[in-house]
Amino acid sequence: MADDQEEPEKSADPVTESDDVQPSPVPREAAGPSRVRRVGRVSRRVAVGLVSLLALGGSGYVYVTKDQLQSTVPTTDVLTPRAGEPAPPPADDGAEDILLVGSDARTDAQGNALPPRVLRQLRTEANNGAVNTDTVILLRVPKNGGKPSAISIPRDTWTAIPGRGEGKINSAYGIAKAHFAQQLRSQGEHDQAKIERDSDTEGRRVLVQTVQDLTQVRVDHYAEINLLGFYLLTEALGGVKVCLNHATEDKDSGANFRRGEQTVSGGEALSFVRQRKNLPRGDLDRIVRQQAFLSSALHQLLSAGTLTSPGTLNDLMDAVHRSLTLDPGLDLLQFAQQAKGIASGDLAFATVPVVTANGRSADGQSIVQVDVKAVREFVASLAGRPAPAAARPASGGGSGSGTAPAAAPLLRGSPGVPCVN
Repeated sequence: MADDQEEPEKSADPVTESDDVQPSPVPREAAGPSRVRRVGRVSRRVAVGLVSLLALGGSGYVYVTKDQLQSTVPTTDVLTPRAGEPAPPPADDGAEDILLVGSDARTDAQGNALPPRVLRQLRTEANNGAVNTDTVILLRVPKNGGKPSAISIPRDTWTAIPGRGEGKINSAYGIAKAHFAQQLRSQGEHDQAKIERDSDTEGRRVLVQTVQDLTQVRVDHYAEINLLGFYLLTEALGGVKVCLNHATEDKDSGANFRRGEQTVSGGEALSFVRQRKNLPRGDLDRIVRQQAFLSSALHQLLSAGTLTSPGTLNDLMDAVHRSLTLDPGLDLLQFAQQAKGIASGDLAFATVPVVTANGRSADGQSIVQVDVKAVREFVASLAGRPAPAAARPASGGGSGSGTAPAAAPLLRGSPGVPCVN
């Protein structure tokens, strides 16, 4: 799959040609990074999915519709150990750990392919059949009442993939999915939608195992959100305000943004959070973009009037229906309540320690190198205790191409709208 080609994943209802997403034009109006920071680096899709859950969890409306909402969200059991699989880390590690994932699959929850017109709206038409999970975040909620932490793992992190050698962490899902799909076909399975569903489950299992192996943290719950859901959620919010220190563009992601504050929605919002080329630190700056986007979206969501609109709440719930895939044990309302630290600004955003973002694998791939021991120590420190000071990559730079923009005074955004590269 080409870099930055990110697609919708699993929606709760099959998408047909008649379900084409029509973006409402959102003017670019002036309006109101590094490890631990209150403005976070959380996921393009996961971020807004979490926003919607917080909105529902923070209003009386959810108590009327909770059962309906829960029953329409697809579930996947990817956490129950099976014979022959690696043993998970100990269950009691001081925190409840939720793995938040955003993938670039082009199918809905039933395994049906999204139509070309929807992919065009999402600015992601190219497809070589692979699936990547370009957002991987471990949300740690300490059991002792300490500050929760959202820990990002860069998509190009080079790590062991259980049973499959070494690779980028964002390929673990896709490698396992492709292998299992081939097995199903060789066994005579011809239902393509079933192949997609079952192979997705296998891909998720291997991703969970990979994260557990890297961090030595047992994943207690799993939540996955897709690009179509992200698109619909930003539309439901009427766009999200962002702020850039420099004008930037990248034809691969569709990014074309001016300096300063502006409002992004739909496909434009997707471009904002997935751009990594022509950024000073590539992937690491993209993670910072995602943090800033979440910070701004939360601020907007919690502002006066947002949660009092039945239309907005209905749109948010519809997007949640169409975008989330959860493990069966993850209660949506409980999830929202556990993550309330995000809404209060009491969540610490972090990234695992990085040795270099300009590494090269033995086969020549551009990778993010990490020290596994340092990663495990850092993650363990976030189970209710203050995180260590942020450490910048040893060699600077990111994995994207392009040069850093000329120096210019950094901007200060409106409240809740941090300015980033």
